[in-house]
Amino acid sequence: MRLYSAFCLVVYLFMATPFLIVESGNDGVYIVYMGASPPTADHAQILTSLLMRKGKSVIATYSKGFSGFAARLTAEEAEAMAKREGVVSVFPDPLLQLHTTRSWDFLKYQTDLKIDSVSSAAGDDVIVGILDTGIWPESESFSDKGMGPIPSRWKGICMEGQNFTKSNCNRKLIGARYYEGDDGDDGDDSPRPSGTPRDESGHGTHVASTVAGTAVPGASYYGLAAGSAAGGSPRSRIAMYRVCTAGGGCFGSAILKAFDDAVADGVDVLSLSLGGSPGNPEFYSDPIAIGAFHAVEKGIVVVCSAGNSGPSASSVVNVAPWILTVAATSIDRDFEARVFFGGTTIIKGGGINFSNLNKTSVYPLTDGLAAMVNSSFDHDDAKNCIPGSLDEDRVRGKIVLCMNEDTNYLAQEKFSSMEAIGAVGMIVVDNNLRQVASKFGVSPIASVNEDDGLEIQTYINSESHPVATILPTRVIANYKPAPVVGYFSSRGPTYGIPNLIKPDIAAPGVSILAAWPSRDKGEALPGMDPPLFDILSGTSMACPHVSGLAANVKSLHPTWPESVIRSAIMTTAIQTNNLHTPITTNDGSVATPYDIGAGEISVTGPLQPGLVYETQTIDYIMFLCNIGYSTAMIKRIASSLPSNFSCPGSAKADAISNMNYPSIAVSGLTKGVVKTVTRTVTNVGDQDETYSCVVEAPASLDVEVVPNTLKFTKNVNRISFQVKFKVTASSKEDLLGSITWSNEKYKVRSPFVVSNS
Repeated sequence: MRLYSAFCLVVYLFMATPFLIVESGNDGVYIVYMGASPPTADHAQILTSLLMRKGKSVIATYSKGFSGFAARLTAEEAEAMAKREGVVSVFPDPLLQLHTTRSWDFLKYQTDLKIDSVSSAAGDDVIVGILDTGIWPESESFSDKGMGPIPSRWKGICMEGQNFTKSNCNRKLIGARYYEGDDGDDGDDSPRPSGTPRDESGHGTHVASTVAGTAVPGASYYGLAAGSAAGGSPRSRIAMYRVCTAGGGCFGSAILKAFDDAVADGVDVLSLSLGGSPGNPEFYSDPIAIGAFHAVEKGIVVVCSAGNSGPSASSVVNVAPWILTVAATSIDRDFEARVFFGGTTIIKGGGINFSNLNKTSVYPLTDGLAAMVNSSFDHDDAKNCIPGSLDEDRVRGKIVLCMNEDTNYLAQEKFSSMEAIGAVGMIVVDNNLRQVASKFGVSPIASVNEDDGLEIQTYINSESHPVATILPTRVIANYKPAPVVGYFSSRGPTYGIPNLIKPDIAAPGVSILAAWPSRDKGEALPGMDPPLFDILSGTSMACPHVSGLAANVKSLHPTWPESVIRSAIMTTAIQTNNLHTPITTNDGSVATPYDIGAGEISVTGPLQPGLVYETQTIDYIMFLCNIGYSTAMIKRIASSLPSNFSCPGSAKADAISNMNYPSIAVSGLTKGVVKTVTRTVTNVGDQDETYSCVVEAPASLDVEVVPNTLKFTKNVNRISFQVKFKVTASSKEDLLGSITWSNEKYKVRSPFVVSNS
């Protein structure tokens, strides 16, 4: 499993002024963001002076999609730079982190909406740009067999680098770039992407094949999850932008440079399985939000992972409304490692192990507390099998039951410590670990949930000579229930912006099989070749599913704006699992918009959504006004504002609720007060269509939609309506529901959240 923590740096914003002040600090790399304005003479003079310095002062320049540069500056120079005319913000170069087959088949089975037809060439000639760790071009997933010429609009390049030549690109992998970082002699050894587009970690390869990999028959992870592996949009082209190191760090300066290049190169969709830390979103110093804004201005769909900081509330990242933000769910496939004990009892554990223990219950079974090194030792450490807490004589030759409440050590690390003193296997009790297919190699390890752990513990306590065994993993298909929200998937509500629901959508991100670098011997089983495919979990794996779907929609509807594609994906989402009951979280509770946004993606519904909500650039501009950005700052950021544009006199958070978004969030609503929001839908179906509205709301909330019938004709294809919310009984909980416009052919659903804070 690849789940990564994240780190971000802080800057301070004075909203009343048209510039930013950065915090003081040590000499380092700063990003100077100058918005959409073309480079000026002053800009050129600054760069010239920096380029004349000894060493590499300028790290990157941005001039294609927006203006600015990244350079090594003192804190005093950075502060002075922030005061220059034309500068929007100056901030330290942040280090962001990665958020890291059967899934597409499962989504097809889940889709209950039938459309007229789906083209076999879905995604054809759409270009998907991926910002990640690079790509392993030799993977069969990136074969260009059967693909036509590269689209003439493509302006990108195939950069040569270490072990990577132009011949590594083809008609599938049409472009590759990498971004070398600072190589100055000032002692700074911060990790930067190395000098090659080649993937050294596997993350980018896995993501790219999930988006648009060519179908590869006979794919598996050492025989597990066998089948034909293909991306969601196998006819799409791939352009890889390596912005991350092999260790998972992704510098903001490289991310911004990749956005700048991608806009000029001609990509249609951008996929980013990376992001910063949870917290108050500061769009002026967020490289992803900045780059995505300018990409969206050019009509590019930007899809980002929601983060792996769940299940904590308000942990979602990449929350800018111009970004399509993706949560992670499971599919109907389980990696089952069974535990036999007492001769007849079977527990269906999880994880991936290729152990060779005896298939009958012949191994003595104990638990961490019983195997404690001595009675005065920390009992919690012993229960959790912390290295050094167990007695050699009490674990030798035994399988040990371990709690996993202390997560400072990985399960594999705990077992390695126990194996060194003679243990033969480990059963680890952890609800979360049971959900994902953690890889244990040949180690006899199985994860079980707490209820099953209690059953095993009861058996140990009741028997004088308890025995057990752990079987190697097998794959269970058609597993139920599915989807279930991944425990790690970051959740809403959106920190500091209660009038915007994030994440937007959910997609498979638990135990996903996809391509892997064939040279990664670290992933190989003893005596075996490295795997060509690997199994990973994270919102990193969910994001490319949505990117592939967006590519298919773009292919069928090439003139649709990015927000229309997002609307089509959101309003046709699925809310039920394969038991035909509501989608749940890992703890069994019903998933809310804070967990899955509008729901689980449908692979066919977005191709014919019926009605769409188009969010225009001016809506995003007004959003910035309403969270406190000044008119002067916004004019520097946006490229198409009229000279007489001005933000309203004061920021109004409530006004965000009126942004023409496919979901609705209303905050600060108390009993008896009515709040009204407005939305506009555009008919993209047949000319003469009539829709009626169905509202789902809790008993304590009155919701009225006016009008409640929409009639579209040849001359009327856009209609506005109002939604009036009134709380009738006080509630400490947020009130959740939906409005759905439907007729015999289409269902166009928007979730809503009403809060009193």
